[in-house]
Amino acid sequence: MQYRRAKVAGGTYFFTVVTHKRREFLCELDNIEILKKAFRYVIQRHPFTIDAIIILPNHLHCIWTLPKDDYSFSKRWQLIKNFFSRNCPSQYRGEVSLSQQKKKEQAIWQRRFWEHCILNQQDFINHVEYIHYNPVKHGLVQAPKNWQYSSFSRYVQQGIYDLEWGSNEEIIFSETVGHE
Repeated sequence: MQYRRAKVAGGTYFFTVVTHKRREFLCELDNIEILKKAFRYVIQRHPFTIDAIIILPNHLHCIWTLPKDDYSFSKRWQLIKNFFSRNCPSQYRGEVSLSQQKKKEQAIWQRRFWEHCILNQQDFINHVEYIHYNPVKHGLVQAPKNWQYSSFSRYVQQGIYDLEWGSNEEIIFSETVGHE
């Protein structure tokens, strides 16, 4: 089976990227800094806008908007993953298969990632809410405001969310929103 991705120039996409074997190391302070540098490095060379993001111990979700005539999100993810992998401390590297050894791959990330082309404004809102509620969903915090590796505070500062959004309620999302 050949996997095909929807590619829309200038599109807005939701992504899920997962660590190899779901090992939990992304939220360690040094690794957060490496991720930030990886994103800055790639954005300088291949611009895009990060509309929303959440970094969890073993995966991250984000929404990107690409430039008007560009649809190359796969290249951007390849560069981000490679930058992080080259700079990540060796204790986070998992065992690699023979085929990975031949390709000089490192087992830090799952090979593929999940993407969804945002369809409309409501789909965008649903996925932003999914991103910001994700640490609550996983039982990491009681409220989105308590998770520091998120764009939630930016949305509060912009007046999009109240600080208490998602605090005292369980939010259930449609099966069409998000991907773990």
